[in-house]
Amino acid sequence: MSKQAKTTSTNSQQPRADVYTRVTDRIVADLEKGVRTWMKPWNSEHALARLPSLPLRHNGTPYRGVNVLLLWGEMVEKGYENPLWMTYKQAESMGANVRKGERGSLVVYADTFSKTEENEKGEETEVSIPFMKGYTVFNVAQIEGLPDHYYHPTAPRDHGRTVELIEEAEEFFANTGAAFRHGGGRAFYAPSADFIQLPPVEAFRDAEAYTATKAHELVHWTGNEKRMAREFGKRFGDKAYAFEELVAELGSAFLCADLAITPEVREDHAAYLGHWLDVLKDDKRAIFTAAAHAQRALDFLHGLQKAEAEPLAA
Repeated sequence: MSKQAKTTSTNSQQPRADVYTRVTDRIVADLEKGVRTWMKPWNSEHALARLPSLPLRHNGTPYRGVNVLLLWGEMVEKGYENPLWMTYKQAESMGANVRKGERGSLVVYADTFSKTEENEKGEETEVSIPFMKGYTVFNVAQIEGLPDHYYHPTAPRDHGRTVELIEEAEEFFANTGAAFRHGGGRAFYAPSADFIQLPPVEAFRDAEAYTATKAHELVHWTGNEKRMAREFGKRFGDKAYAFEELVAELGSAFLCADLAITPEVREDHAAYLGHWLDVLKDDKRAIFTAAAHAQRALDFLHGLQKAEAEPLAA
């Protein structure tokens, strides 16, 4: 490998490590206060508490994975009620400008770059090197001069707390094909028998609490060896179970936002806070891993909806 190639490789590693640290430190700071970043949008007093939504890019495309956590935290901390975000250049291209003194928010971008290397036989081969970098976005509330529709985005669906909304969630759950049973006083997923156990609906405070709990256990269901085969033991050892709980919490929060359901903090998961802190402090990439697995679980569940909707071939 040439000296130039070595220099390039070293420089590419430093920003990546910095991004992992910055994101993890943000999540850890919240957890140390007993606050779960992924629950904050529904615990605040802002209008966002009445309008759960995934953060959106300027073109309306939802953010994914760890960027959802980062921007949810920013929205609540800074009081932003609008889910739309964009870069300085994107605002500038529309004739708008970021107000003087405004500070942007961190999001991350993962990609790969190609590099030519020589193998043991002296042959040159192209290899792909993954990298992650951070960049800055601004909420539309920080920007002046945008077209009016950016300041008053149309909701993707009716966010009112209606029976129809809950029925939409129930249809989503039914389309997955998961087996749900009701009875007793605990909510859990049984991997060996492959079913989800929930207390009777009447045992929950309201339909939204029931739906959020159901979403949490459904994310666990996606991890079965017959489906996504999630296994964290090799990496997280005795904290693997707590890490799976973190994946389920994030996945449930993402799914609830997608279905416009208000989740709640389950007190029986409070015991995991300390374990999550240990994992995140020991491994700066752990929150990225958890968010990525949660996003994959959500994508898997949406894939089942598409499969259900498509007519069978003749």
